[in-house]
Amino acid sequence: MQQTGGSITSNLRDREGDRLRLNFHSGQLRVWDSTARFVVMLAGTQGGKTCFGPHWLHREILRKGDGDYLAVTATYPLLKLKMLPEFLTVFHDILKLGVYKEADKVFLFHDGKTRIIFASAINPESIESATAKAAWLDEAGQKQFKREAWEAIQRRLSINQGRVLITTTLYGIGWLKSEFYDKGKNGDKNIDIIQFDSIVNPMFPKEEYDRARSVLPSWKFNLFYRGEYDKAAGLIYDSFDDACIIPRIPIYKEWPVYVGHDFGGVNPAAVFYAHDPSTGYFYAFAEYRPVENKTTAEQVNDFKAITTGYNVIKRAGGAHSEEGWRNDYTSHGWPILEPKIRDVEVGIEKVYGLHRLNKIFVFSDLHEYIKEKQSYSRELDDDYDPIAKIESKSKYHLMDAERYILSDFTPETAVSQRPVTKKSFVM
Repeated sequence: MQQTGGSITSNLRDREGDRLRLNFHSGQLRVWDSTARFVVMLAGTQGGKTCFGPHWLHREILRKGDGDYLAVTATYPLLKLKMLPEFLTVFHDILKLGVYKEADKVFLFHDGKTRIIFASAINPESIESATAKAAWLDEAGQKQFKREAWEAIQRRLSINQGRVLITTTLYGIGWLKSEFYDKGKNGDKNIDIIQFDSIVNPMFPKEEYDRARSVLPSWKFNLFYRGEYDKAAGLIYDSFDDACIIPRIPIYKEWPVYVGHDFGGVNPAAVFYAHDPSTGYFYAFAEYRPVENKTTAEQVNDFKAITTGYNVIKRAGGAHSEEGWRNDYTSHGWPILEPKIRDVEVGIEKVYGLHRLNKIFVFSDLHEYIKEKQSYSRELDDDYDPIAKIESKSKYHLMDAERYILSDFTPETAVSQRPVTKKSFVM
């Protein structure tokens, strides 16, 4: 195969006798030339991402040989509309390598020695039996593409240390940023972040690019047409940024610990904070979101295990009407008080004030907390202006748990004059 600079989609491929010529534009060529294990292609809409993926995957098969390979996109509708048609154009129509088995979501090579297994991030169970040699992930920046799906993909690639290509437009801040973008920008040699605008594709009209820039909010234009992260309008905790996310540090035994709870038979949640009296800083050091249903007694055992050796001062959670939940936990040896602040907006204002004063830090392995914090937003009207209503509020259990406990504190006075003198800490 030959590659030259050029356009995409209709002009991406052409024949020269028995040879397939690939006309890559400059952004695609940078991805093609990358030798990193994890290559992340962040591009504007219609930048030439999905049509590029099959060729990258074919080259990996030529390099790695017979075996299983993965092609995963955010949802099954996206698989049918985008990923699968582009893939079949290359592997079936042009290269004539095999046949696609719809019932199994598998493309099987004619010799039976190589498979490409297709899956959606919403339902990644179909890849659990595979030991894969490489993976192409399309639209991994969408909300439906969960961290759990990426973790399942990693497990399938681990033995072969398989390479990964991620091709996506950005739809907001999520695990893709913390897992790849931030690490790549901070010098991780295994990760190559390659960004380019929609107009790097010569087929994309400059007039349309300029029109979008003139009518869209800057954050939306940056996400969808530049492949650049930006904070969306309506983000509630807009002062929470990368500086608030830190590696784990020792938690001293003498520091008071506060726990916020959100109740529910299906979605119980808790956030655990250690408070440094000498600085007033709160450190979120543990989160609780069980993946299976647990009794109150089992949850209490979990809470006690998390706080073993710590100085738990207070636990608070639930709405005024949820006294039954509080009594249930209390009867099992984990007393939880009703929050002092009942009003949601007043509670949010208290937490927001702590963020504005840089008094809340979260350990970087609290993935669910970070995901909620970076997407907790108000709904937007037709002009992309935020309104009072919180978008999908019922899904943000950790944000509710945080508000219930931290609304106890007035941001400007959340500092004690009693420094910690002892140096013992919980390992």
